[in-house]
Amino acid sequence: MSTSAETFPLTRRNRVVRRPMRGHYDKATVYDILDRALVCHLAYVIDGQPYCTPTAFWRDGDTLYWHGSAASRMIRNQGQGNEGAGLPVCLTVTHMDAIVLARCGFNHSINYRSVMAFGTARRIDDDAEKVRLMDRFLDRFFPGRAGLVRQPTRKEVKATSFIAMPIEQASAKIRDVGVHDDEEDYAVPAWTALLPVRTVLGRIEECPRQMPGVRKPRGMKGYVAGRRLDEIFLEASRAYAPAAGEEGPA
Repeated sequence: MSTSAETFPLTRRNRVVRRPMRGHYDKATVYDILDRALVCHLAYVIDGQPYCTPTAFWRDGDTLYWHGSAASRMIRNQGQGNEGAGLPVCLTVTHMDAIVLARCGFNHSINYRSVMAFGTARRIDDDAEKVRLMDRFLDRFFPGRAGLVRQPTRKEVKATSFIAMPIEQASAKIRDVGVHDDEEDYAVPAWTALLPVRTVLGRIEECPRQMPGVRKPRGMKGYVAGRRLDEIFLEASRAYAPAAGEEGPA
């Protein structure tokens, strides 16, 4: 397996063991799955006790970021770890694409796209950097929005913490298989099908106290009822990605 900048090195930690043919280690595939998501799950251990926390996140280059209350156990421990060295974390994302109904229980399955990313999480304490990340978080999913809303107060900045995790290793696993059965099971008279699953945006309900003349901004043009949410997020990610040396979308 190549260890180039475009591929994550294959190790015991990120190797796909079951159905290894479904494993992907190239950054293009891993980042495509990550960039289509808003919510991840974070797994970590504190004093021997495993925890798994759902939270909103985003990717900037080879680094993953998430935020939370400065008072939360997750933030306090992920930021500090042992003697300030940071805390090992596994971040996961899964998109469910279909339910597969077969003619026996064993062959029922789910089509999905998933990622496991490994790294060391560290808390960001600098207030100016936290303000910048608040803007980046908004602009990542709603390009240009940070310039339209009120800036955070000092109290809000103090109450919010951000965690950064450079991705050390990662792998994607994808299942995209139609209905299939053992040959002898095709004689079983059970209704069998593939049930596609999509998360789509519902009807948008504007605030009843919307100021006169305020219209949906250009950066939100992709947010249209009926569109797939993962496609909207991927589109926003591409609009957000800054060129080298830039701070993000204008």
